[in-house]
Amino acid sequence: MGKLNFSSIVELLAWFSIVIIFFVFSFEFDQEIEIYIFGASGWPRAILLLLLLTTIGNFYHLYKNGSEVQKGRVGISDDEENIKYDNIKDLLKSGLVLLLPFIFALLLKPVGFYSATPFFIVFLIILLGEKKLLNIIFTTILIYFILICLFMVILKAPLPQGNVSPFYDFSGFLLKLNTQFHTFISK
Repeated sequence: MGKLNFSSIVELLAWFSIVIIFFVFSFEFDQEIEIYIFGASGWPRAILLLLLLTTIGNFYHLYKNGSEVQKGRVGISDDEENIKYDNIKDLLKSGLVLLLPFIFALLLKPVGFYSATPFFIVFLIILLGEKKLLNIIFTTILIYFILICLFMVILKAPLPQGNVSPFYDFSGFLLKLNTQFHTFISK
């Protein structure tokens, strides 16, 4: 079966099983929601679709290339990395990378998704080591645009708006633009 080995087949079957099991369970909470056209199970099924596509892509790659290490690919090596935390700076950086999603989650209620997400993306990119300002700005705008399109336009998912001004006002502005966009395309 191509260049697949036994462990790759087991891994792929595990991912396919996860997708199937969660898809079947999504029917237990499949209810209509007045403000969301795809219902309660819409966005979980979209995530499952992405996971399925990723698994199929992984299967194709393993089928064609096998699981051996490919020379010349960045980030792939047979050698174990010797990660050392010799100074407090490296420890703090790792701790902040792990703590940042929790801070983001805490800020969702007062600040809202629409306002907190760009800052989360910027801080994460900086913590991961990017130093070029143009790369940070471009990547943040691209990821934010994709997230807004995915959740607002495609999935029409209600996201936390925040309850503190000016963040609430910014969320309202984006929601108004989204309503105008949907009105425009429905004509």
